[in-house]
Amino acid sequence: MQLAIVTGVTAVATGLFLAPFSRQLDDQAMRRALAIAQSTAAEPGLDDLVTDGARPDPGGPVQHVAERVRRATGASYVVVMDDRGIRWSHAKRQRIGERVSTDPAPVLAGHEVREIDEGTLGRSARGKAPLRDADGEVVGAVSVGIAYDSVRDRLLTAVPGLLAYAGAALGLGALAALLIARRLQKRTHDLAFSDISALLAEREAMLHGIREGVVALDAHGRVRLVNDEARRLLDLRPEHTGVPLEEALGPGRTTEVLAGRVPGSDLLAVHGGRVLVANRMPTHDGGAVATLRDRTELELLGRELDSSQGLIDALRAQDHEHANRMHILLGLLQLELYGEALDYLSEAVGEHRDTAEQISGWVRDPRLAALLVGKATVAAERGVALRVTPGTSLPDRLVDPPALATVVGNLVDNALDAAAGPAGAWVEVALWARGRTDVAVRVSDSGPGIPPERRDMVFAEGWSTKEPPAHGKRGLGLALVRRLAERYGGSARVSGGREGGAEFTVTLPEALHPHTP
Repeated sequence: MQLAIVTGVTAVATGLFLAPFSRQLDDQAMRRALAIAQSTAAEPGLDDLVTDGARPDPGGPVQHVAERVRRATGASYVVVMDDRGIRWSHAKRQRIGERVSTDPAPVLAGHEVREIDEGTLGRSARGKAPLRDADGEVVGAVSVGIAYDSVRDRLLTAVPGLLAYAGAALGLGALAALLIARRLQKRTHDLAFSDISALLAEREAMLHGIREGVVALDAHGRVRLVNDEARRLLDLRPEHTGVPLEEALGPGRTTEVLAGRVPGSDLLAVHGGRVLVANRMPTHDGGAVATLRDRTELELLGRELDSSQGLIDALRAQDHEHANRMHILLGLLQLELYGEALDYLSEAVGEHRDTAEQISGWVRDPRLAALLVGKATVAAERGVALRVTPGTSLPDRLVDPPALATVVGNLVDNALDAAAGPAGAWVEVALWARGRTDVAVRVSDSGPGIPPERRDMVFAEGWSTKEPPAHGKRGLGLALVRRLAERYGGSARVSGGREGGAEFTVTLPEALHPHTP
């Protein structure tokens, strides 16, 4: 195909050169014929010889002048005619005295003529010039012809050189085509075009059929290819292909991971409420291919396992506390301190009832209240006092109770981990409605707190000060808190507590159904 293209282009270029070259030779021949005619018409006394009243003579002076000019210039013929178009000279003497074969009217009217024409001597390049007397009146004309064979001979003489150049160009083109073909075969691993087409079709089917997201980036960080699963996971649209990754996804950890600015494998990222596991493989051209796995369901399962573990811890704590109290009660009864036993039993039962009633009175949603009661039991087991701030008031109008339970549970868990250990440790929780539909959550602790320079990092995916659990990695709890807050159009921030430690504040607009009286 490449050789055919090179050959065709060379042939067309040669033809395009020959066409104007032939016209140029014709023009040169006509100009030369006209110049000879003009110089002949300017011969001194020629006009007098035509107008002296004599008759055309094959051996006369006009024929002598014309033949001299013809032999000197190499013209095919030099014809001198009078104002009637009668020849006074000709290369064939027998035609002298006859009328010219072509119309002499234009030249006898005083116009110079250049043309390619057929005459009595065949095809020729012709030039005609008027013959004027001393007063400038046209008394005849001179017609000069140059045989067209000489023009064709000049053209044919130039053709071999032209073909040599064309052949050289064709040879270079063939060599370049051969080198390109070999390079193409090397780059395509000697695959035929049909094989490449089949591979592309299979690649498209594979990319869009697998359940992993695939994103290909070029050397400049632009999105080059996205399969269907990646579009779903990253909320990408077709128009995002070809745009920079930051413009397609916006700033955040997901962009940092896909761009390769976060080292490591199986990196976690949260995007649009989904927990993703990303891996990135650079390509030889400076780009990269990133794969994404949706770990949201697995993470939710892990969270459910954490919740189940928390429930087990709460039950274990209650069982431990219940056993201790039963032992105390048994000892009092064995010592026959019946009054003290009755007082102790009343105090224990009343304390638990008061705590549960207090929380359920302030927090009307039963699931959230149960969560706080369970966290209070776990906190007591760990030696941490979990307090609900007086004035807490949350109506039973939550739009998404599981989401708020996730926020409160993650914040309390982080606070318990930070505060546990020293005597007198405490965690304080406050929840309240702001306006008609907004909810605010504040969780503070007595832990060591978070340095100001690290407070922006605590909400980043993957950042944690704790060891990872058995089911996966840490560093997602606070990231999910911020993500949930942002989903509601709110915010999550951390600051230093009034009594030391850290204080987390989360605002959730539109988290309550509007109150209808």
